[in-house]
Amino acid sequence: MELAYVCEWEKRPKSTHCPSIPLVCSWSCRNLVAFTTDLKSDDDDKDVSHMIHIIDTEHPWDVYSINSGHTEVISCLEWDQSGSRLLSADGDGHIKCWSMSDHLVNSWESILSSSLDGDPIVALSWLHNGVKLALHVEMSGSTNFGEKFSRVKFSPSLTLFGGKPMEGWLAVTVSGLVTVSLLKPGGALLTASESLCRLRGRVALADIAFTGGGNIVVAATDGSSSSPVQFYKVVVSVVSEKCRIDTELLPSLFLRCTTDPLRKEKYPAVTHLKFLTRENSEQVLLCASNQSGSIVECWSLRKEGLPVNNIFQHRSPVVGEKQPTILKWRILTTTNDLERVSAVALPKLPISISNTDLKVASDTKFCPGLGLALAFHDGSIQILHRLSLHTMGVFYGSSSSGQRPGEEPAIKRQRTGGPALHFKALQFSWTSLALAGVDNHGKLHMLRVSPSMGQVLEMNTTLRHLLFLLEYCMVTGYDWWDVLLHVQPTMVHNLVEKLHEEYMRQNQALQQVLATRIVAVKASLCKLSTATAARACDFHAKLLLIAISSTLKSLLRPHVLNTPDKSPGDRLAEICAKNTDTDIDKVMINLKTEEFVLDGPPLQSLQQLIQWVGDFVLYLLANLPNQGSMVRPGFGFMRDGASLGMLREMLVMIRIWGLLKPGCLPTFTATSDNQDSMQLLFRLLTKLWLCCKNQTSSDPGLDPDESLIDECCLLPSQLLVPSMDWLPVNDGIIVKLQGKHPLRLQFGKASSLPGGGSTAPLEVFSRSPGSQKMDNLRCVHMGVCPTEESKACTRCGCVTMLRSPNKTNAMKQWEQRWIKNCLCGGLWRRIPPTLT
Repeated sequence: MELAYVCEWEKRPKSTHCPSIPLVCSWSCRNLVAFTTDLKSDDDDKDVSHMIHIIDTEHPWDVYSINSGHTEVISCLEWDQSGSRLLSADGDGHIKCWSMSDHLVNSWESILSSSLDGDPIVALSWLHNGVKLALHVEMSGSTNFGEKFSRVKFSPSLTLFGGKPMEGWLAVTVSGLVTVSLLKPGGALLTASESLCRLRGRVALADIAFTGGGNIVVAATDGSSSSPVQFYKVVVSVVSEKCRIDTELLPSLFLRCTTDPLRKEKYPAVTHLKFLTRENSEQVLLCASNQSGSIVECWSLRKEGLPVNNIFQHRSPVVGEKQPTILKWRILTTTNDLERVSAVALPKLPISISNTDLKVASDTKFCPGLGLALAFHDGSIQILHRLSLHTMGVFYGSSSSGQRPGEEPAIKRQRTGGPALHFKALQFSWTSLALAGVDNHGKLHMLRVSPSMGQVLEMNTTLRHLLFLLEYCMVTGYDWWDVLLHVQPTMVHNLVEKLHEEYMRQNQALQQVLATRIVAVKASLCKLSTATAARACDFHAKLLLIAISSTLKSLLRPHVLNTPDKSPGDRLAEICAKNTDTDIDKVMINLKTEEFVLDGPPLQSLQQLIQWVGDFVLYLLANLPNQGSMVRPGFGFMRDGASLGMLREMLVMIRIWGLLKPGCLPTFTATSDNQDSMQLLFRLLTKLWLCCKNQTSSDPGLDPDESLIDECCLLPSQLLVPSMDWLPVNDGIIVKLQGKHPLRLQFGKASSLPGGGSTAPLEVFSRSPGSQKMDNLRCVHMGVCPTEESKACTRCGCVTMLRSPNKTNAMKQWEQRWIKNCLCGGLWRRIPPTLT
């Protein structure tokens, strides 16, 4: 385990955090991290701002800080299942729901709220949406994604008409109330509260889990280790447009340490109470502490036979009668005496814990999802096995000391003037390969957690583990940033090839669903190595090519309503695939031109996208003679028959539209007045496509012949070849984290990043200060110093204007496709205008 980076406040608060003030941290499936701080005013120490800070892990210095408006300390932060909304709750009973404004990760607003005035919230959760996956390590070698990641039958907490899950949240208060807020389809909030049991008592700690039958289980304790830990079943329903809550008492437990004569009064307080996973209400983790130490216990709910009195033993049994059973909590395991625990983090990866899966995970040293993290007051962190609680990994570190991890004992680092630096909040990423934590001075730390917990593995085994997690992210749609932390440059090529092999083994329907997602994953991987950086350019171009192709084809309409099953776009693809003629006009004759008849305005407004297609074809063909190695961008298209065929189809469409509206045609700068540029490009493109149109994994196709290469050599003398300035430039942190040394960053200061390795960046990724800025989605120039507000993708760096300059419906439809996410599926963040 290594320290990946430390973020510090650019401006330190007047007074640092007191150990009694709780800090909260939460990590979403889209790799957004939210954490809290409490800053005192310079004028009045009583005036405290309860701040929520949100970062995306790729740009940790670009923090968005919200003055939450909470009147008391924030006690809970919870992301929803989509990673786009955030709940915050405080010590005065107020709950706020935060949502992205304009779908930007650095712009948030509070849209909904609920409150129980004066009743502090101790536990908070979104209602379950009924989606649950199980990850089977035993099936990691299977060729079917459905066997590796199976959908588990799981009911939502509450359903609307037709079985659609109802959204909302549930909270537990310190006085023993459970409150539920439901989001009605119209946007209104339906709220109700109910006591957990008839005799209400103080609840110091609580946690919430869900059962497969749609019920909710709440665990609660009053904070004393001598008191029982109570469990309650909560059922939420809507009756006559009103929310109804029914509660039922479940079996409770007493901590083992209170029944042990040697430890009976050693650990008086319960400091942490957590279900091991939110979908498993039958396993719970408890931590009891004193001023200097802690002990951790893991309990499991078992069904046991109820003993029958001897009087009834000799009674003749009734046919079919079974022995009565009872649910009872049994201790699984307990730790020895530990240092005092300051924070607990539980894994989110839904790894199956069947005996065969656990055995395969142990044999292959696949550890993600099996370990839980404990942070201690001496600044160290231990990863313990979630079932046996034996130590899997240890991290010694402190941002205040300059030592590398493990250089000196933790006890020596405690001998400083102030209190020891330790984590007050800790959270695993969604693949359990990274930890985010906030220390008692309000600094944010990020640690990477090895998939094998530091055990040395063969390269093939390491690749298989990373490939397995990348496939999981592809299937679920979760961000894979934390997986990239462990990919070394030498692994990139093999990972990309193996990922493609696994993808090609899936059925056709699943391939269509994952078609753009796998291209985005490949692009992210290729950026990590200078040897494959040019391929990242090709994958970005492919994403844009797929999007433009589907948009242009969607404009086609059948001439007669009672047409056969095939759409005009499908017929176009079929005819272009069969007709191998190099003359564009001869291919065009076979098409029904009535289907291509459109009004002028849509075509004219899409001219910049049509221009990009023409420029890209020209760039590929002009660079064909230079493709002696894989270093140059465009190489990936030279043997990609599907993409070349797509470009060929679009040239045919554009040719037809040019007859109807000449203004929509791409503009080329030719040396001859009578040069038919479209005809020339189509002829050369068809010759290149014929070399690889029937390619398979075993048959990569033919090399371009000498005559084609000679003609492509002449292209720059016939047409002006465009530059590659349409490529997005990523300024994220992931490429800087390949080394083992920790990075130290400051919020608001991106320039403090060190260089990303000894090799210079590719020329295609470098931009001079005086170069034109591009809108990568609209394919238009924004000028050297754009005055328009823009947004950039958190993953690939794609930049586009925040507000649309277009008024036509066709272009608005194109822009609406990317309003929530980028081409690659990444989130948007606002970037300020570059004013001189």
